[in-house]
Amino acid sequence: MSRIFDALQRADLEQKAAKESDNTATAEPFAAPVAEDLLPVKDGIAIDQIAMRSWNPSAASLPTLCDRGESIEQFRSLRTQVYQFRDQAPLKTILVSSGVPAEGKSFVVANLAMSLARNKDNTVLLIDADMRSPSLHKTLGAANTPGLAEYLSGTAAANSILQRNKTSPIVEDGIVHGIPNLTFIPAGAGGDHSSELVANHRIEELIALLSPHFDWILIDSPPVLAVADAIDLSRAADAVILVARGASTSFDVARRAQAAFINSRVLGFVLNAVKDAPHNSSYYYYYGKHDSGTGLHGSRD
Repeated sequence: MSRIFDALQRADLEQKAAKESDNTATAEPFAAPVAEDLLPVKDGIAIDQIAMRSWNPSAASLPTLCDRGESIEQFRSLRTQVYQFRDQAPLKTILVSSGVPAEGKSFVVANLAMSLARNKDNTVLLIDADMRSPSLHKTLGAANTPGLAEYLSGTAAANSILQRNKTSPIVEDGIVHGIPNLTFIPAGAGGDHSSELVANHRIEELIALLSPHFDWILIDSPPVLAVADAIDLSRAADAVILVARGASTSFDVARRAQAAFINSRVLGFVLNAVKDAPHNSSYYYYYGKHDSGTGLHGSRD
């Protein structure tokens, strides 16, 4: 099950990471290309003209669509933590990343976005910036193009990459699972050129353009120790949440992942796929009621 934890005791780690940064293994940075023939960034955006598309969300990958259960309570607790961080300092745009693939970051960011959007007063934008291995469009059952890659390459305008759901709510076991007020930007067809696309700083322009129209913006990024994209993307975010996988992610990988974001505000870790969390560890700041029949151990990136 998901357990939210401050795994590395952030204050100590930030001091240690500054000293150890020379030994930190991170992805080799790419040179940013000169952007040519890009569509101009406009001063405004027509929110009322966002395309309404038919989504077919995966109930198995989105437990937050349900009205009750262990998983939805876990994400409500994570949502509460995010609210508390916002009370401490301005917070709207959050990048969610991990050290290596298959730790569950896409699962976490999708369900956190859904949990935030379940509050009718929140307007939420979810961006799939993992252009090398996009998955959020599959989770939502949405089209993957046009998307972020097309905007960053200058072949699509901001308004054309936004989409919302227009289909009827999901009905399962007699329970109606409503699709909340969520706007989505898919990854698009970025592929192996994603590092060059991210490095041209159009992502920062896009966030600045869209930020006035949303209460929350969540960005799914590639694993930070695998490619350079996550570091470039983090410059457009107010803060970073990292995801680690229970019984899989090593302490060294977690340490290196946080050290890679030394110049960002790291809120902490979400420990995913934990079946038996130790309740006496100071690394955990949330404890959920354990139920072996539920949880997040089946999640995928």
